Amino acid sequence: MTHQTTDILLTTLNARYRHAAIGLRYLRANLQELQPRSRIIEFDISQRPLDIAEIILAQKPQIVGISLSIWNISPSSQLIRLLKRINPSLVVVLGGPEVSHEQEQQPIITLADYVVAGEGEVAFLTLCRQLLAGTPPPNRQIQAPLPDLNQLTLPYREYTAEDIAHRVIYVEASRGCPYRCAFCLSALDDQVRSFPLAPFLEEMAHLLDRGVRQFKFMDRTFNLKIESATTILDFFLHRPERDIFLHFEVVPDRLPEAIRQRIAQFPQGGLQLEVGIQTFNQTVLSRIGRKQENEKSEENLKWLVQQSHAHIHADLILGLPGESLESIQASFDRLVKINPQDIQVGILKRLRGTPIVDHAAPFNLLFNPDPPYDLLSSDTLDFPTLQRLRRLARYWDLIGNSGRFSAFRHHLIQRPSPFEDFLHLSDWLFATTGRTHKIALMRLFELVYQGMMEVMQVDQQKAASLIKKEFRASGRGEPPPFI
Repeated sequence: MTHQTTDILLTTLNARYRHAAIGLRYLRANLQELQPRSRIIEFDISQRPLDIAEIILAQKPQIVGISLSIWNISPSSQLIRLLKRINPSLVVVLGGPEVSHEQEQQPIITLADYVVAGEGEVAFLTLCRQLLAGTPPPNRQIQAPLPDLNQLTLPYREYTAEDIAHRVIYVEASRGCPYRCAFCLSALDDQVRSFPLAPFLEEMAHLLDRGVRQFKFMDRTFNLKIESATTILDFFLHRPERDIFLHFEVVPDRLPEAIRQRIAQFPQGGLQLEVGIQTFNQTVLSRIGRKQENEKSEENLKWLVQQSHAHIHADLILGLPGESLESIQASFDRLVKINPQDIQVGILKRLRGTPIVDHAAPFNLLFNPDPPYDLLSSDTLDFPTLQRLRRLARYWDLIGNSGRFSAFRHHLIQRPSPFEDFLHLSDWLFATTGRTHKIALMRLFELVYQGMMEVMQVDQQKAASLIKKEFRASGRGEPPPFI
């Protein structure tokens, strides 16, 4: 282990190693004269807090900045307790979305010396200057002012060669969202703020020159401003590199011809679009403040699936205020028949600070008090029903989104209600196995085969034919022994 003194150490526990925390890189890129005295060391939630504490303390930092999110709050709490127990003089500064709201309700706040809420690039620099000068501010809780994006130093030079070789490279051309969806933290934004395009694209060119080929854009509404979106798409389309992959989150009902023309030019494997449908129930959409033209969204999705090479990742949220099982069924069936490659089915969460809390009492929304703060029951969905929906979401990932059961999925889409069939199949899968994880692939093939016959009343010859197609598509050759 290398023992190196670092006055300011920036860290977090990522969900997985391959995720790189762009927030830490923004902080370090904007430390100005303090940057040489700083360092980023990232961990992931599979590592033991005791081992992480050892690595951090070996750097002998004066200040440790820790970024907190919904997935790392529990191990981070353990880590902070260890750091302060071993070295009480260490100054621990917290930031990130998990501690930017409802601070008075969080025990982790009492463990730290300072908390920076909001976009912290400017506020963290000011705090570090004060601490290192021996003039600490009197207030432990600091509300960061919104930084001027024209004045921020972009963070992309902070990605290391190891990051480029092994990790997801996150970038952003804008911050904020004009919509006010009650379940989303972006509902708190006042406006969409854009980075100056010329220096941003210069940094993208530099990343490409360093070997980056996959870019995950963090913009919440990439296609909101058509001119900037087309400029960015044109930039990548005109690059000489042919193996570029881009991920964007797009507004489903906003796909004008200028955007379509450019999307159509991307080759297979070059573009992934995350499309947040959430629900097709217009009453529920209005209730949560989400503006969405359903017919236009459906038309755009069909065009993307049928007329482009883009990989479409569509989102549904189950448990929105007042939404019944029948309404969920209608949205799922409508979306699955459009047939995007991925349908991410998620249970509603109460992220700290989001306006969804305003609907809790009127619709009896009961949320898990611990991360991920997911819905436990509502006036229209009791706890057993939500447990069924959780299992449906998990089995859909294993089967519907895996790419290994395309013949089964095609058959499912042709049936009157894919949701009803798959919900009953997921009930049977759980009753048969007692688990939603760690199911061997061969066993899963066998379960789908049996479930088609026992639950969906598919005749044996048809079920066997579908499974044989899955086997041939996966390169396994001979039919499985259970047929």
